[in-house]
Amino acid sequence: MKIYIRSAACISPQKTFGNSKFLEDVFEYKGTWLKAFEPDYTIIFESKVIRRMSRLIKMAVTAAQECLNISKVSMPGAIITGTAYGSIEDTAYFLKQIIENNEELLSPTSFIQSTHNSIAAQVALMLKCHSYNITFVHKGNSFESAMLDAFLLLKEKETDDILVGGTDEMTDASFAILSRLGLYKRKPISNLNIFETYTKGSIGGEGAAFFLLTAKESKDNLVEFVSVFTFYKPKDQIKIEENITSFLIKHFLHIGEIDLIICGKNGDIKNDKIYSELADSLFHNNEMVNYKHLCGEYPTSTSFALWLASNIIAKGFIPATVRKQGKSKSRPKNILIYNHYYNIYHSLFLVSAC
Repeated sequence: MKIYIRSAACISPQKTFGNSKFLEDVFEYKGTWLKAFEPDYTIIFESKVIRRMSRLIKMAVTAAQECLNISKVSMPGAIITGTAYGSIEDTAYFLKQIIENNEELLSPTSFIQSTHNSIAAQVALMLKCHSYNITFVHKGNSFESAMLDAFLLLKEKETDDILVGGTDEMTDASFAILSRLGLYKRKPISNLNIFETYTKGSIGGEGAAFFLLTAKESKDNLVEFVSVFTFYKPKDQIKIEENITSFLIKHFLHIGEIDLIICGKNGDIKNDKIYSELADSLFHNNEMVNYKHLCGEYPTSTSFALWLASNIIAKGFIPATVRKQGKSKSRPKNILIYNHYYNIYHSLFLVSAC
């Protein structure tokens, strides 16, 4: 039984939403984190609805609705989301209210929207969907867990269509806290030059990407979603290579049959060492491209990578902004996404042409 991605929609720091031009007009940011390029919500929602939504929920609900519109599916059989942080903006606002109001007369709205599952719940309320609804909060594997759950539900024939999303946002407060942990660069830098800095830290990012997974064959399907695999804290580089090789063998592929590898390099000198070593060993004959200079680093950034891979196969070319110099295959058929979140959470996605 094959699983397909029927449609995909993404709101990111680039013009990826509702834009027929596939990453042709790329934004350059000079700073330490990238903010999502959001659509005009007044065209999509009524004003009274917008006022009740946090920024992350507006992004997520809009991307989810666009995904369904593209697929021409009005009611999914399940809604599954993955998020590491949830709505940080609402969480910070609610905590601020607690302090300022001495724990009295608190508005429940920001508390309700600060919970991680509020994103999937808002999508369900909007669609009046009473089916399976769940949110995975597994840090750097949150989106991967959501995709795996959807994959298994379809394999078990629980439903035919599942809406799956990966969402996370960045705020000034969260960036300041995470910067203290050494996750991001201290000085402003161009996002298009992060791979040439060779310094500590990455650039922050955010976004919301949704996919409609289906078990039904159709000429409208973007790609075949072959599988997703995760592993945790591998002891060394050899173990990483073993996991990648065994994953491909399980799906009757060898590394030479992979036309393109999308890797999660993020500009951090320590983080990128793993990808550089793989490029010299296991991936030395494969074309490798990066994506985090476009969306930044955040726990569910692989949702952007999956959106990118799906469109590369569907449109039949690799955008110049991710392609390195040199000859590349014009119409990739098998794409492998490999990402690790600070060498703790490792994940693999495999997609193929239908």
